[in-house]
Amino acid sequence: MSSLSRARVARRIAAGAAYGGGGIGLVGAAAVGVVLAEVQLAKRHVGNGHAHAPRADGLYGYAYAVQDGPPLRLTMLGDSTAAGQGVHRARQTPGALLASGLAAVAERPVEMWNVALPGAQSDDLDRQVAVALADTSRVPDVCVIMIGANDVTHRMPPTRSVRHLSAAVRRLRTAGAEVVVGTCPDLGTVEQVQQPLRWLARRASRQLAAAQTIGTVEQGGRTVSLGDLLGPEFEANPRELFGPDNYHPSAEGYATAAMAVLPTVCAALGLWPAEEERPDVSRREGFLPVARAAAEAASEPGTEVTAAMPTGPRGPWALLKRRRRRRVPATDPAPAPTPSA
Repeated sequence: MSSLSRARVARRIAAGAAYGGGGIGLVGAAAVGVVLAEVQLAKRHVGNGHAHAPRADGLYGYAYAVQDGPPLRLTMLGDSTAAGQGVHRARQTPGALLASGLAAVAERPVEMWNVALPGAQSDDLDRQVAVALADTSRVPDVCVIMIGANDVTHRMPPTRSVRHLSAAVRRLRTAGAEVVVGTCPDLGTVEQVQQPLRWLARRASRQLAAAQTIGTVEQGGRTVSLGDLLGPEFEANPRELFGPDNYHPSAEGYATAAMAVLPTVCAALGLWPAEEERPDVSRREGFLPVARAAAEAASEPGTEVTAAMPTGPRGPWALLKRRRRRRVPATDPAPAPTPSA
């Protein structure tokens, strides 16, 4: 599917989410029987690893002196990917990696709290946001949401999926938090998934990722495409980047994802060098209608999309960035007070 076609589909899904339209199916009815058979076969081979993610809540970068107020607050929301399922140690989870990296860039302690739920679909975000914002004296400075894979595998209508995500981003932004969404990973590269499910999963994943980008940007958030999580690098090195259950990332896989997300988290907080905020033509960065930017990002892992201009004749415009990645330090947390529920 071309980027223009993907942009049109993404815009239809996002419009349906915004205006309460019905589900726009990602898989034709004629293929459902074959898909369901393939899903049952795939389930025999994936998802048999560790059922729980390590708890990584706590204070990171605690060696830095707190001079300018309290620590930065980072909250993780989403599914098993956000929770860090598939690894053994807290420091290997994406929340710990992002908190460690953010502390190193800001030279300031970071308090990380993870409310993500393994197995969650986008309709659980309402509950997670309520938990994250329950203590009004501890509103997060930045929230990272990773969601979408379970929406695809459970065949949630994409308009409904995007509607829940958009509402979550809107609530968090209204509360004063910056929001970065890691969009739906490319499920078409899960090693044990066979054709035709592999092709259908890839198509559905990318369509949802593009629609998630439109919904997020229109609510004031930023997105980073997470094809890297289960995308080309996984396809090339599945034994290295997949965890023991053949589905969730390994420690190296989560580190790859964190390297892609960290620059956007830092930029959202104004911590990235100002000169890197300007579009770099040599890196094919620039301003595009948001649907076009979303479609391009879905096709190229690690691409950031953020709002740039007011709505014009072709809809809202966005800035598409391909930020340089930096290796993320892995550290263990010091215990931090658990926010009240």
